[in-house]
Amino acid sequence: MAAVGREQLVRRGIWLEVATVGWNVIEGVIGVAAGALASSVALMAFGVDSFVETASGAVLWWRLRVELTGADDLEGLGRMERRAARGAGAMLLMLAVYIVIDAGRRLLGVGAEAQVSRLGMAVTTGALVVMPVLGCAKLRTAGALGSRALRADAYETLACAWLSATTLGGLILNAALGWSWADPVAAFAIVPLVVREGLEGWRGKGEE
Repeated sequence: MAAVGREQLVRRGIWLEVATVGWNVIEGVIGVAAGALASSVALMAFGVDSFVETASGAVLWWRLRVELTGADDLEGLGRMERRAARGAGAMLLMLAVYIVIDAGRRLLGVGAEAQVSRLGMAVTTGALVVMPVLGCAKLRTAGALGSRALRADAYETLACAWLSATTLGGLILNAALGWSWADPVAAFAIVPLVVREGLEGWRGKGEE
C-alpha cells in the first residue's frame, strides 16, 4: 500500500476515534446522571461503560497519532496499550460485580424502584443510531490498515450498540407498562457482555 494511502487511512481512524470519544463522553455523562435521577441500575451501568469505552478510544487515538507522526517506539506503545487494556478490563469486571449486587437487591425489593427516564431513552436511542455507524466505519478502516487494535475497538463500539438496545428495552418496558423490575432484569442481561469485554481487556486483546 502506498504511504499516502496509509496516511489517509490513519487520519480517518483518528477522526473516527475522536468522534467515538466525543460521543461516549456525552453518553456517559447523560447516562450516569439520568440513571442516578431515575434510580436505574441499567442506565447507570450503561453510563459507566461509556466512560470505560472513552478511555479505550483515547488510547487508540494516541496510538494512531504516534504512527501518523512517524514515531518508531511501537514496542513501547504496545506495552502502554496493554496496560491500558488491563486497566479498562479490571474496571469492567468491577462494573459487572456492581450490576449483579445492585440489580439483585432491586429484584429482592431492597432499594428504590426504577423510575421512568425519558432522557435515558433518548440517549440510548441515539447510541443505537451512532454506534453501528461508527463501528462499521472502524471495521472498514481496520481492514484496510490491517490493524487488529482498531478492529477490536470497532467490535467494542458495536457491542455498545447491543448494550444500548438492552438498556433501552428495560426503560421502555418500565415506561410503557410500569414494570420497574424490567430495569434490573435488563441490567442482568448486560452482565455477560460486560464480563466478556472485561476479560478480553484484562488478557490484552487487539494487539498488533
